[in-house]
Amino acid sequence: MKLAILTAYPPSKVTLNEYAYHLVKHFRQKEEVTELILLTDKTEGEKDLEFTEAGCKITVKECWEFNSYTNLFKVTKAINKTKPDAVLFNLQFMKFGDKKIAAALGLMLPLVCKLKSIPNIVLLHNILEEVDLGTAGFTSNKLMQKLYGFIGTTLTKLILQADTVAVTIEKYVDVLEKKYNAKNVKLIPHGSFEIPEEPDYIVPTEPMQIMTFGKFGTYKKVEPMIEAVEKVRASTGLNLEIVIAGTDNPNVPGYLAKVQEDYKHVPQVRFKGYVEENEVPTLFNDSTVVVFPYTSTTGSSGVLHQAGSYGKAVVMPDLGDLAHLVKDEGYQGEFFEPTSVESLAKAIKTIVTNDSYRIALGKANYKAATALPMSKIAAMYLETFDAIINAKNPSEVQTTEGLMA
Repeated sequence: MKLAILTAYPPSKVTLNEYAYHLVKHFRQKEEVTELILLTDKTEGEKDLEFTEAGCKITVKECWEFNSYTNLFKVTKAINKTKPDAVLFNLQFMKFGDKKIAAALGLMLPLVCKLKSIPNIVLLHNILEEVDLGTAGFTSNKLMQKLYGFIGTTLTKLILQADTVAVTIEKYVDVLEKKYNAKNVKLIPHGSFEIPEEPDYIVPTEPMQIMTFGKFGTYKKVEPMIEAVEKVRASTGLNLEIVIAGTDNPNVPGYLAKVQEDYKHVPQVRFKGYVEENEVPTLFNDSTVVVFPYTSTTGSSGVLHQAGSYGKAVVMPDLGDLAHLVKDEGYQGEFFEPTSVESLAKAIKTIVTNDSYRIALGKANYKAATALPMSKIAAMYLETFDAIINAKNPSEVQTTEGLMA
């Protein structure tokens, strides 16, 4: 199978590029995939294809740009030229831009593939029905929220033109089937990027690192975490370092620089910036607890899956998609009220002062992560493509099972 994946890809800073890296890493090791065609955004640096494991050929076609109005035509041209057997779209609603027309034009691509009879799957990481537009940083204006809702419904109908729409949370399936009467929605979980050997759960204690990781400034804000750790220091006397790993959300440039200036009086606050892929293991292994200072959620959390794979205890708000992951996949954490610094401080204190509880949370999260490795997720997509192809050409298809026999 020549499999094309339309996605942002490292060193891109467009959302979901890290997820694409790990998908590609595991797809290329599948025997039934003879070539991967990456339909990516244009970047200044070379694409990160330095894999140590053996795998299939990878062809890169840089054929789209964020907020470009020509993406629909350029990607279609690339598909026509490369002639893939199937296409996987790694999407969320703002994938192609934060301008409405540019975003909508890009989301028409699954329909283009369907009209060309190219088997296609859209991996949709979030749905607007489950996003609080106010707390997520889109808009707090009620009229604008209704407009976003209308636009979201229209774009969702476009996306549902795909052969299959894969979502990462069970509730998304229920919403799409009920609201849109969709018959082509399937649950394929997020999966865990890497599954290291089970850790010994021993972490550095001088200092203990309280870490958060992501793109900050909208519904992910680090000020409450800094203030909460100050309270825990004051009440326990523990040596705690605050590690803020990641960058500004593209919609809030300069956010972290302002926080760094505003809190320069607070000791032991480290702003790590963008984290390269090879730095991720050290970042997590050195951390005592991973904090999710969120006031809302917009999809399945890659950071939670990463924390689990490194056996980390987590502190998170009991809301939205994080709550669904606890229910559906078995992750555990100490919860806090998303708008309360006092509640967040109490949750952090509960973990850093109770080593056996920290270890128990870490073990539970490692178990949840190892149940869904990315290799298994890649296999689920290939099985789904096999079913689509079989339905289109039942007399011609050689099934995935037959290829692997």
